[in-house]
Amino acid sequence: MSSSAPQFMFDFGSPNAFLSHEAIPAIEARTGVKFEYVPILLGGIFKATNNKSPAETLAGIKNKREFHALETERFVRRFQVQPYVWNPFFPVNTLNLMRAAVAAQLEGVFEKYVDAAFHHMWIEPKKMDDPEVAVKALTASGLDGAKLLTRSQEADVKAKLIENTQNAVERGAFGSPTFFVGKEMFFGKEQLREVEEMVSGK
Repeated sequence: MSSSAPQFMFDFGSPNAFLSHEAIPAIEARTGVKFEYVPILLGGIFKATNNKSPAETLAGIKNKREFHALETERFVRRFQVQPYVWNPFFPVNTLNLMRAAVAAQLEGVFEKYVDAAFHHMWIEPKKMDDPEVAVKALTASGLDGAKLLTRSQEADVKAKLIENTQNAVERGAFGSPTFFVGKEMFFGKEQLREVEEMVSGK
């Protein structure tokens, strides 16, 4: 992985991270550059930076939520991706899902796991913070869900997720999705255009 590879700091609990994930393959195809996915815990980032989720920050502000919806529509059109299906169990506590993402890296099934977890959060949404539901969903996607969720409880896995999260905060991250190209930070799905320009050397 070259240092110029764009990094994508993500948490499955973010619908905008899901939309970014949907848009990335076409960007990779256009630029010939692979994104490096870095699992982080959004709750940990919020705590460290005194930030709040859009669900909280948009509440009660006239026109802000409507603009957010419009921005999402534009993104879906521009990147030709599927819109997410709102997860009725939102907010879903993603701690174990994010730990299992680190476990999936160690097990060599990371890409497949990322696709599956996003799928069961935002395409066919489920209560993914219920361990039984999560194991069943991941297993249906051809993964060893039980093994991954068991491994997610190991000390080295927990430590790695904390390290990723702290590292993201130290580099300036305050939410999800956050992208880094070298030292340059980009926040929010709309900035994927800027990321693509920078990666293509424009």
